[in-house]
Amino acid sequence: MEILEAINLVVPDGLLIPDIAVCEADAAAEAGLTLNAHDVLLVVEIASPSTRVTDKKMKPALYAAAGIAHYWRLELDPAPRLYLGRLENGAYTDRLVQAGETATIGRPFPISIDPAHLSHR
Repeated sequence: MEILEAINLVVPDGLLIPDIAVCEADAAAEAGLTLNAHDVLLVVEIASPSTRVTDKKMKPALYAAAGIAHYWRLELDPAPRLYLGRLENGAYTDRLVQAGETATIGRPFPISIDPAHLSHR
């Protein structure tokens, strides 16, 4: 697997630039500046005041329509929290993980994560 930052991602309705995209290594090697949505296992958006609405409302629908199985959204304010979205029936079902909680995840790859450790506060 490869982790790519701010890559052009082709989805059915156009082009998006996720903060982070995780894909298979072969797809990353061939990607250049653009990656196709069908090669992506996970996208992560880090919400800021200027992107919060887009990251919460618009992007999940576009990523879901593209068939991306996992969409995570990290919100840092007022405290770090991570929304772990898994695609089910055409939409993401979110699991909220608050700062101080550790989530153990098996897909798209095994990881244990506490949102409190994702901030430099």
